[in-house]
Amino acid sequence: MSLPEVVSRQEWVAARKELLAKEKELTRARDALNAERRRLPMVEIDKDYLFEGPDGKVTLADLFEGRGQLIVYHFMFGPDWDEGCPSCTAGCDEISAGLLNHLHARDTSLVVVARAPLPKISAYQAARGWDFPFCSAYGSDFNYDFHVTLDESVAPVEYNYRNLEEHKRAGTPGAVEGERPLERPGYSCFLRHGDRVHHTYSTYARGCEMTGGSYYFLDLTALGRQEDWEEPKGRAESVRAGIPVFED
Repeated sequence: MSLPEVVSRQEWVAARKELLAKEKELTRARDALNAERRRLPMVEIDKDYLFEGPDGKVTLADLFEGRGQLIVYHFMFGPDWDEGCPSCTAGCDEISAGLLNHLHARDTSLVVVARAPLPKISAYQAARGWDFPFCSAYGSDFNYDFHVTLDESVAPVEYNYRNLEEHKRAGTPGAVEGERPLERPGYSCFLRHGDRVHHTYSTYARGCEMTGGSYYFLDLTALGRQEDWEEPKGRAESVRAGIPVFED
């Protein structure tokens, strides 16, 4: 691997300023995209999904744990697998108590769901030292309906909003080709309004890389970061209100 070129401090600052302009452009574009994501319409869930957790059977509404929002991480772990997906495992290794606390402070729960039976999930979770919520969707339509388990015999095949023919035309047939049932990763977000649960967002494939710290998870949800300074304000008004003012 080649190393960066060695230059003078003056040359470095000039190059850094050029890059900073591009970084600011990306930040503004990301903020605009996050706002557009929050304006997406939502779909009411009218199917009774059942999962199995450490305390027994639970519904999708139960996964909220009394909070207003829910993020589900679709973990690749098939019923006949001995271990979970290495990439999904690496991602879950980074789910910390601090991350969950920050999400909970924003009325948002994060739950990992896989199709493997609960005993396999529990054993794998214990071996990894994980203590975040991890439930089994074994025997449920949940994974098929949210297009992270692909099997034509159960439901039309679709991944990342493309069917097989669309993937072929896009040059990405590998996304849906393979031995059935085929497990794929993703995130799905839900919003609870009273007793009703709504699906607000799902992302797949490289879209899963948008997550990181709690702010990045919250950016996927309908209510966003839920901070006053997130909305456009004048600099003087923000200062008077004690709201942090950052350069964009």
